[in-house]
Amino acid sequence: MSNNNKLSFLRHPLFYCIFGIFIYHKKMVCRNFAVIHCNFIILLVLIFFYSCKNSNDSISEISAPIFISSTPENGETNVSIYTKEIVLIFDVNVTLKTPYNITLNGNTLTDIRPGIQKDLQIILPELKEGTIYELIIPANTIKGPTGIYLPTEIKLTFSTYTPPKRIFSPEAQNVMNFLKQTYGSKTISGTMANVNWNTEEADWVYAQTGKYPALNCFDFIHFVFSPSNWIDYSNTSVVENWWKAGGLVAAMWHWNVPANSGVADQYAFYYGSKSDHTLFDVSKISDENSAEYKLMIKNIDTISSYLNTLKSKNIPVIWRPLHEAAGGWFWWRAKGAAPFKLLWKLMFDRMTNYHHLDNLIWVWTSEGNDADWYPGDEYVDIVGRDLYPTTNIHDSQWTEFNKVKAIVSSRKMIALSECGAIPDPALMFQKGDTWLWFMPWYGNYTRDDSQNGAAYWRTVMNNSHVITRDQMPDLK
Repeated sequence: MSNNNKLSFLRHPLFYCIFGIFIYHKKMVCRNFAVIHCNFIILLVLIFFYSCKNSNDSISEISAPIFISSTPENGETNVSIYTKEIVLIFDVNVTLKTPYNITLNGNTLTDIRPGIQKDLQIILPELKEGTIYELIIPANTIKGPTGIYLPTEIKLTFSTYTPPKRIFSPEAQNVMNFLKQTYGSKTISGTMANVNWNTEEADWVYAQTGKYPALNCFDFIHFVFSPSNWIDYSNTSVVENWWKAGGLVAAMWHWNVPANSGVADQYAFYYGSKSDHTLFDVSKISDENSAEYKLMIKNIDTISSYLNTLKSKNIPVIWRPLHEAAGGWFWWRAKGAAPFKLLWKLMFDRMTNYHHLDNLIWVWTSEGNDADWYPGDEYVDIVGRDLYPTTNIHDSQWTEFNKVKAIVSSRKMIALSECGAIPDPALMFQKGDTWLWFMPWYGNYTRDDSQNGAAYWRTVMNNSHVITRDQMPDLK
């Protein structure tokens, strides 16, 4: 430390204030040596304290910024391709020399934002799966508040997640590509069929807003009665018309099994002791000789035949079976996570490898606290969350979004697969719950003002973040 730094306190106003008080006190009191001696000691202590403090300040003022940490970390693997930024943390607020040459795999990055929390946000381009990335910030690019530059280079290396290999039909691959390009920048509007096999809610939204939602979800809920004069899932005209008009096709399955009543034509999907509920034992999925296993295989094959009809017409399906498993109300949840996951994997294998349904994009529905129920990356393409808020109903749902995000470590796209009220799209993208799509339930959830209603649908469908059917690319 230089002598100038050691004596810098002599130039500070505080020194002169202390010294003046000392002289004044000296004149006002008797010239008692003890009093003077005491005052002198106090003055020395104050000068010593300030000198030490000022010396430390001088040291920090002439130091370069110190790089502390980053997200993602150096050497991190399985980074999500949906990562939008690299955040660097320093010991002080930092700025950049201009022009700068910060690169990612040799390509210059231009969107870099010094924060106010000692951070530097580097906005990333679209990342590719299974790729090693290297970020380089040259020496003397980052400076602290006093203009001293970090004299060393910062180099970070990370690699993105490589998903299990999936073979899709050309149309399903087109849909997957579109969904990946959309995720994080837009949200897809959706509606749920009124009970099963129609576009009634989508038609109502169009009548109120002049725009169709981009996605319509159908339900195989009445498969045990098909074909009949009131429901026939082999008649796919309504689905074909939706796909030909540019809409995305989704489907789910409220899987009915025999009810407790024992009556041959009574079925239930809710689990419980009432006669109109079922005690169907999903754990028998492990026993190939059981009546339950044989019925599950038979039902899966039946639904596969309907899905195969759609495949033959080159229609991809966003497929969401066995939904809300950890919620506690359906029979496929009754025996816990282990048999549920066995059932999911059996269905996936039978539909994918036995029936060769490569037109399906598989959606697992999370309850937000059910990591043990996740079937595994190789069996899931997208993760959904069903939400029915009762207060602040159009508020952002970023807390629930982040719960699901944590379960899959950001490796999968996340959709609001069912909802009551639609979150305000502006708040979605302000807060960060960038759901891939939203889909309110049919009936009052879609039409009533207490949930959504015509006026709110007009607001939603005219938001720049929302994709409507007329904005869909050709995915055929």
